[in-house]
Amino acid sequence: MAELPDLAVFAATLSRKFVGKTLSYLEVKHEKKLNVSAGELQSALEEKKLDKVERYGKTLRLHFGDQVLQLHLMLRGDLFDVVKGEEYVKSSIIRLMFSGDRGFEVRDFQKQASMTLGPADLKSPDAMEISQEEFAALLGKKHVKVKEVLMDQKLIRGIGNAYSDDMLWHARISPFSVASAIPAKAVKVLYSSMHEVLDQAIADIGKASGDEFKGELRDFMLVHRNGLEKSPSGAEIKYEKIDGRGTYFTDEQQLFK
Repeated sequence: MAELPDLAVFAATLSRKFVGKTLSYLEVKHEKKLNVSAGELQSALEEKKLDKVERYGKTLRLHFGDQVLQLHLMLRGDLFDVVKGEEYVKSSIIRLMFSGDRGFEVRDFQKQASMTLGPADLKSPDAMEISQEEFAALLGKKHVKVKEVLMDQKLIRGIGNAYSDDMLWHARISPFSVASAIPAKAVKVLYSSMHEVLDQAIADIGKASGDEFKGELRDFMLVHRNGLEKSPSGAEIKYEKIDGRGTYFTDEQQLFK
C-alpha cells in the first residue's frame, strides 16, 4: 500500500506534470468505487484547470477550482502516465487527460482503488503536521500497542505498516510497547524519528523516481523489507504480526509495558 512518502512524491510528480493544465476529459472504467456517477464527475471536472495536487493522509487530492477529487490507491493501486489514444488495460480504474494530450491513469487489478468527489476532511492531524505536544498527548492516552496507534488513520494521518516499523526501529522502541507506557524522553525521540524517517524516504523516493511513476519503492527501508536479514546496525531482523499486519523489528528496540 502506498504510504506517506510514496504519496508525497506522487503528488509532487503530478503537480509538475499537470498543474496549470486544463482537464480535457476523464473516463471512469470502474464506477463501483466512485461516490457519484461517472457523468456527474465529468460534469464537475472536465474543462477545468488543475490548480493543486496535495497528499492528504494516505490519499491524493486534486483541486479543480472549487471541486476536489480524492484518489485512494488502497492496497495495490498505482499511477501510470498515458497519452491520447493509448489503449486501456483490464486494471484501468480512471483516466484523466489534460491539454497537451497527456494524462495519467489509476490502475488496480484488485479494483479497490476509490475516487471521491468532494471528500470530507478528517479530524485527525497529519503525521507531518502534528506538534510534539499533540503527539505526546496522543500516545499518553492510548493503552494499546504503539504501532497500532501510529497506523490508526483516525488518530494520525499518513503512516502505514511499513514506515511505522522503520520509525520505531529508528527510535529503538519496540512495536509491542504500550503507547501510554513510553516515557516522555522516548516519545520525543520517536517524534524526531518519525520526521527524520519520513523526510529521508521522501527524498530517496523522489530522487529514484525522477519524473516517472515508479510505484512503491521499498529499497530504502531500514527494517521493513522482505529478504532483509540485518538492520543498518547489524542486528537480526525478526518478524511477527500485530493485529494481522506483518511487523519487522530487532532486539535493539526497548519494550515498554
